[in-house]
Amino acid sequence: MPSVFASFCRRHLLHAGFALGLLSFLLLAAAATGACAQFGAPATTRVNDPAALKPPPGSHVALVEFEDLECPDCARANPLMMEAAEKYKIPWVRHDFPLPFHAWSFQAAVNARFFDTKSKRMGDDYRNFIFASQPQIETLSDLAKFTQQFAEEHKVALPFALDPMGRLAAEVKADYALGQRVGIEHTPTIWVVTDASHAAPFVEVVDRTKLFQLIDAALAETQR
Repeated sequence: MPSVFASFCRRHLLHAGFALGLLSFLLLAAAATGACAQFGAPATTRVNDPAALKPPPGSHVALVEFEDLECPDCARANPLMMEAAEKYKIPWVRHDFPLPFHAWSFQAAVNARFFDTKSKRMGDDYRNFIFASQPQIETLSDLAKFTQQFAEEHKVALPFALDPMGRLAAEVKADYALGQRVGIEHTPTIWVVTDASHAAPFVEVVDRTKLFQLIDAALAETQR
């Protein structure tokens, strides 16, 4: 009997150990899944306030983007966005969403607003220039050097203080607050937007290889 009892106990202890190990594994797997969900960018943005996701007055289709000038993926997307706006001759509405952990993105957005005061085209040219130069910019000092270079090439004299009253910084902060109301969680976040009443008014560009396809579809919808 003792040997039978011992055998019975060993079997149950082994089963209990296996069950405990399986439970631990499942808990770890669940934790890992949660971590991926927490740190991975969402496939689509849950829009809380769609007020900003519409074309400018007089346009039927537009691109709306929330961007960060220090964001590497924004820099990768920028040439495609430039190509799309030029190819289709549609507005490209660019909103500032400088991420707090980026060292110089907020100042770059303020600088872009300064060049906007010269002309909207110059402001966008500056944004494109900074995206193209991004790999060489690590610090605010680097940003200042490239900003000076851009200003000289465009024959603009930079004042000692670009934004002495803080008005441009307030505009950047207002754009960031707008992005928060929309529900922005990552950059770039891009939509193709329309004024069509019989179709989806905005579609997020999750797969950028389909950008032109989405624009074609939006243009077709607005021509019905």
